[in-house]
Amino acid sequence: MSRRRDLPPLARAELREDPIEQFAVWFERALAEAPLAEAMTLATVDADGLPDARMVLLKGFGPAGFRFFTNYESAKGDQLAAAPRAAIVVYWRELDRQVRARGAVGRLDAADSDTYFSSRPRDAQIAAWASPQSRPIHSRGELDGLVADAAERHGAEPVPRPTNWGGYVLRPDVVEFWQGQDARLHDRFRYTRDEDGWRIERLAP
Repeated sequence: MSRRRDLPPLARAELREDPIEQFAVWFERALAEAPLAEAMTLATVDADGLPDARMVLLKGFGPAGFRFFTNYESAKGDQLAAAPRAAIVVYWRELDRQVRARGAVGRLDAADSDTYFSSRPRDAQIAAWASPQSRPIHSRGELDGLVADAAERHGAEPVPRPTNWGGYVLRPDVVEFWQGQDARLHDRFRYTRDEDGWRIERLAP
Protein backbone atom coordinates (compact mmCIF):
# COMPACT_ATOMS: atom_id res chain seq x y z
CA MET A 1 0.00 0.00 0.00
CA SER A 2 1.36 3.43 -0.88
CA ARG A 3 1.78 5.78 2.06
CA ARG A 4 0.40 9.26 2.47
CA ARG A 5 3.41 11.56 2.12
CA ASP A 6 1.62 14.43 3.87
CA LEU A 7 1.28 12.44 7.09
CA PRO A 8 4.55 12.80 9.02
CA PRO A 9 5.47 10.40 11.84
CA LEU A 10 3.04 10.62 14.73
CA ALA A 11 4.69 11.95 17.88
CA ARG A 12 3.53 11.64 21.48
CA ALA A 13 3.65 15.42 21.88
CA GLU A 14 0.98 15.81 19.18
CA LEU A 15 -1.60 13.66 20.96
CA ARG A 16 -4.44 14.99 23.08
CA GLU A 17 -4.51 13.68 26.63
CA ASP A 18 -8.02 12.27 26.16
CA PRO A 19 -8.61 9.66 23.42
CA ILE A 20 -12.07 10.97 22.55
CA GLU A 21 -10.58 14.40 21.90
CA GLN A 22 -7.86 12.80 19.78
CA PHE A 23 -10.49 10.82 17.90
CA ALA A 24 -12.38 14.04 17.18
CA VAL A 25 -9.28 15.53 15.55
CA TRP A 26 -8.78 12.50 13.30
CA PHE A 27 -12.50 12.12 12.56
CA GLU A 28 -12.82 15.71 11.38
CA ARG A 29 -10.14 15.10 8.76
CA ALA A 30 -11.64 11.75 7.82
CA LEU A 31 -15.02 13.37 7.16
CA ALA A 32 -13.31 15.70 4.68
CA GLU A 33 -11.16 13.11 2.92
CA ALA A 34 -12.53 9.58 3.36
CA PRO A 35 -15.81 8.23 1.95
CA LEU A 36 -18.19 6.91 4.62
CA ALA A 37 -15.86 7.97 7.41
CA GLU A 38 -18.31 6.68 10.03
CA ALA A 39 -18.13 3.04 8.88
CA MET A 40 -16.72 0.81 11.62
CA THR A 41 -16.37 -2.84 12.50
CA LEU A 42 -18.18 -3.95 15.65
CA ALA A 43 -16.94 -7.18 17.26
CA THR A 44 -18.89 -9.12 19.89
CA VAL A 45 -18.89 -12.71 21.19
CA ASP A 46 -21.68 -15.27 20.89
CA ALA A 47 -23.05 -17.65 23.50
CA ASP A 48 -20.18 -20.08 22.85
CA GLY A 49 -17.57 -17.38 23.26
CA LEU A 50 -16.83 -17.26 19.53
CA PRO A 51 -16.05 -13.84 18.05
CA ASP A 52 -18.51 -12.26 15.65
CA ALA A 53 -18.01 -9.05 13.67
CA ARG A 54 -19.88 -6.85 11.22
CA MET A 55 -19.85 -3.34 9.78
CA VAL A 56 -22.05 -0.72 11.45
CA LEU A 57 -22.16 3.07 11.40
CA LEU A 58 -20.69 5.25 14.11
CA LYS A 59 -23.52 7.61 15.06
CA GLY A 60 -21.83 9.93 17.47
CA PHE A 61 -19.13 10.01 20.11
CA GLY A 62 -18.34 12.02 23.20
CA PRO A 63 -17.15 11.70 26.80
CA ALA A 64 -19.46 8.71 27.35
CA GLY A 65 -18.01 6.79 24.39
CA PHE A 66 -18.91 5.69 20.86
CA ARG A 67 -22.53 5.32 19.74
CA PHE A 68 -24.28 3.02 17.29
CA PHE A 69 -27.89 1.87 16.73
CA THR A 70 -29.50 -1.44 15.87
CA ASN A 71 -32.35 -3.87 16.51
CA TYR A 72 -32.05 -5.11 20.10
CA GLU A 73 -33.20 -8.56 18.89
CA SER A 74 -30.55 -8.84 16.17
CA ALA A 75 -27.61 -11.20 16.56
CA LYS A 76 -25.42 -8.41 17.92
CA GLY A 77 -28.20 -7.27 20.22
CA ASP A 78 -28.57 -10.78 21.66
CA GLN A 79 -24.80 -11.08 22.04
CA LEU A 80 -24.48 -7.73 23.79
CA ALA A 81 -27.31 -8.65 26.17
CA ALA A 82 -25.43 -11.79 27.18
CA ALA A 83 -21.90 -10.34 27.15
CA PRO A 84 -22.05 -6.52 27.22
CA ARG A 85 -18.51 -5.84 26.03
CA ALA A 86 -17.29 -5.19 22.51
CA ALA A 87 -14.51 -3.89 20.30
CA ILE A 88 -14.68 -1.48 17.39
CA VAL A 89 -12.31 -0.69 14.53
CA VAL A 90 -12.47 2.41 12.33
CA TYR A 91 -10.17 2.36 9.29
CA TRP A 92 -9.60 5.25 6.92
CA ARG A 93 -7.63 3.89 3.99
CA GLU A 94 -7.30 7.29 2.35
CA LEU A 95 -5.51 8.60 5.45
CA ASP A 96 -3.68 5.36 6.28
CA ARG A 97 -5.12 5.58 9.79
CA GLN A 98 -6.91 3.16 12.09
CA VAL A 99 -8.53 3.53 15.51
CA ARG A 100 -9.37 0.56 17.73
CA ALA A 101 -11.35 0.65 20.98
CA ARG A 102 -12.80 -1.87 23.39
CA GLY A 103 -14.84 -1.72 26.54
CA ALA A 104 -18.23 -2.14 28.15
CA VAL A 105 -21.40 -1.53 26.13
CA GLY A 106 -24.72 -0.29 27.45
CA ARG A 107 -27.99 0.86 25.93
CA LEU A 108 -28.68 4.53 25.44
CA ASP A 109 -31.72 5.87 27.22
CA ALA A 110 -35.04 5.93 25.39
CA ALA A 111 -34.96 9.70 24.80
CA ASP A 112 -31.62 9.52 22.97
CA SER A 113 -32.83 6.61 20.86
CA ASP A 114 -36.08 8.45 20.06
CA THR A 115 -34.17 11.54 18.99
CA TYR A 116 -31.95 9.64 16.60
CA PHE A 117 -34.78 7.51 15.22
CA SER A 118 -36.82 10.61 14.40
CA SER A 119 -33.91 11.93 12.32
CA ARG A 120 -33.80 8.87 10.05
CA PRO A 121 -35.39 8.85 6.59
CA ARG A 122 -38.95 7.53 6.67
CA ASP A 123 -38.02 4.48 4.58
CA ALA A 124 -35.40 3.55 7.16
CA GLN A 125 -37.93 4.01 9.95
CA ILE A 126 -40.37 1.67 8.18
CA ALA A 127 -37.57 -0.84 7.62
CA ALA A 128 -36.84 -0.91 11.35
CA TRP A 129 -40.45 -1.99 11.96
CA ALA A 130 -40.52 -4.48 9.09
CA SER A 131 -37.27 -6.44 9.31
CA PRO A 132 -36.91 -9.32 11.78
CA GLN A 133 -33.20 -8.63 11.75
CA SER A 134 -30.85 -11.64 11.77
CA ARG A 135 -33.79 -14.08 11.59
CA PRO A 136 -34.26 -16.46 8.62
CA ILE A 137 -36.79 -15.43 5.97
CA HIS A 138 -37.97 -17.39 2.93
CA SER A 139 -37.42 -14.83 0.20
CA ARG A 140 -36.96 -11.22 -0.77
CA GLY A 141 -40.65 -11.22 -1.55
CA GLU A 142 -41.43 -12.00 2.08
CA LEU A 143 -39.30 -9.05 3.18
CA ASP A 144 -40.97 -6.75 0.65
CA GLY A 145 -44.35 -7.85 1.99
CA LEU A 146 -43.31 -7.05 5.56
CA VAL A 147 -42.20 -3.60 4.44
CA ALA A 148 -45.48 -2.99 2.62
CA ASP A 149 -47.47 -4.08 5.68
CA ALA A 150 -45.48 -1.76 7.96
CA ALA A 151 -45.89 1.17 5.57
CA GLU A 152 -49.65 0.60 5.38
CA ARG A 153 -49.93 0.25 9.13
CA HIS A 154 -48.31 3.63 9.77
CA GLY A 155 -49.92 5.42 6.85
CA ALA A 156 -48.96 9.08 6.65
CA GLU A 157 -48.49 9.44 10.41
CA PRO A 158 -45.07 9.98 12.03
CA VAL A 159 -43.35 6.63 12.56
CA PRO A 160 -42.52 5.98 16.23
CA ARG A 161 -39.42 4.08 17.30
CA PRO A 162 -40.00 0.35 17.74
CA THR A 163 -39.41 -0.75 21.32
CA ASN A 164 -36.96 -3.38 20.09
CA TRP A 165 -34.73 -0.86 18.32
CA GLY A 166 -32.35 1.70 19.77
CA GLY A 167 -28.86 2.83 20.57
CA TYR A 168 -25.80 1.60 22.39
CA VAL A 169 -22.69 3.31 23.68
CA LEU A 170 -19.30 1.65 23.99
CA ARG A 171 -17.37 3.13 26.92
CA PRO A 172 -13.75 2.46 26.03
CA ASP A 173 -11.17 1.17 28.48
CA VAL A 174 -8.52 0.97 25.76
CA VAL A 175 -8.17 3.05 22.57
CA GLU A 176 -5.37 2.66 20.05
CA PHE A 177 -4.40 5.10 17.30
CA TRP A 178 -2.46 3.66 14.36
CA GLN A 179 -0.88 5.66 11.59
CA GLY A 180 0.79 3.92 8.68
CA GLN A 181 4.45 4.54 7.86
CA ASP A 182 6.94 3.21 5.33
CA ALA A 183 8.59 -0.19 5.79
CA ARG A 184 5.73 -1.18 8.11
CA LEU A 185 7.29 0.88 10.89
CA HIS A 186 3.87 2.23 11.79
CA ASP A 187 3.17 4.65 14.63
CA ARG A 188 0.92 3.19 17.34
CA PHE A 189 -0.23 4.80 20.57
CA ARG A 190 -2.45 3.09 23.13
CA TYR A 191 -4.59 4.92 25.68
CA THR A 192 -5.51 2.82 28.73
CA ARG A 193 -8.04 4.03 31.29
CA ASP A 194 -6.85 3.93 34.91
CA GLU A 195 -7.84 5.54 38.21
CA ASP A 196 -6.08 8.79 37.36
CA GLY A 197 -7.39 9.17 33.83
CA TRP A 198 -5.63 7.89 30.72
CA ARG A 199 -2.19 6.34 30.39
CA ILE A 200 -0.60 6.74 26.95
CA GLU A 201 2.05 4.36 25.62
CA ARG A 202 3.78 3.99 22.28
CA LEU A 203 3.58 0.44 20.91
CA ALA A 204 6.00 -1.30 18.60
CA PRO A 205 4.53 -1.77 15.10
